[in-house]
Amino acid sequence: MSASTHSPVLKHHFDNLEQQHSAERLGMWMFLATEVLFFSGLFVAYTVYRYLYPADFEFASSHLILWIAGLNTGLLITSSLTMTFAIRAAQLGDRPALLRHLLATAALGSAFMGFKAYEYATDVEEKYVPGPMFQAEYDRAVEELTHAPKDHAESHPHNPAWDLAARNLGKTYGDPGFISPQRVQLFLCFYYVMTGIHGIHILVGIGCILWLVQQTYAGKIPPENYSTVEVVSLYWHLVDMIWLFLMPLLYLAGAGMKSH
Repeated sequence: MSASTHSPVLKHHFDNLEQQHSAERLGMWMFLATEVLFFSGLFVAYTVYRYLYPADFEFASSHLILWIAGLNTGLLITSSLTMTFAIRAAQLGDRPALLRHLLATAALGSAFMGFKAYEYATDVEEKYVPGPMFQAEYDRAVEELTHAPKDHAESHPHNPAWDLAARNLGKTYGDPGFISPQRVQLFLCFYYVMTGIHGIHILVGIGCILWLVQQTYAGKIPPENYSTVEVVSLYWHLVDMIWLFLMPLLYLAGAGMKSH
């Protein structure tokens, strides 16, 4: 009988640790496959509407905060690196290094969410939210700009609804260059749904990493059970990878359009 059979981390329904680790990895990969299918549906729907309404989506994208997206991309890429270091530390049985890398990963994920919360707060302050908030601001801007002196269009409040009203000034639906406020709001629906769901996944990942920290402190992740860290890292890497698709789709679609 192998030594691994007597390991305190071996579950009773497995013959050995190798079988247990294989089952853990398979279970996580199956779960990740469902996550990929879920996000793929959102990506396909977004791509279809992006193809149908390129100018409207480009305008809407150009008013997102690109520097936050770039910074958050760097944070998540770095967190994938620290998570990989955590796996190696677990394999070597280096508990202090494992704790450092897990805490660093959780801190980077928390920083991502902090910047995302700041971005959401800025969007709400600028009324860049689909629904009555954005539409009412746009309608007010159209009304004021229509009856204001011509040069007043250059001094309007700097928020997306007023920028859109100024851009559409003198145009009606169907005219060349007209940007539909309804289609801008359609983009915003995709933006909030996709980044919101991704944010929930980040929070779940941070929770799992903090659980690993607790397990490490309790001495429940010996070298022969490093796969516990590995399966959590698979989830974290997927969440990071999804962001690498979200960032260009949402933020770079309008990168070439100069904001007003």
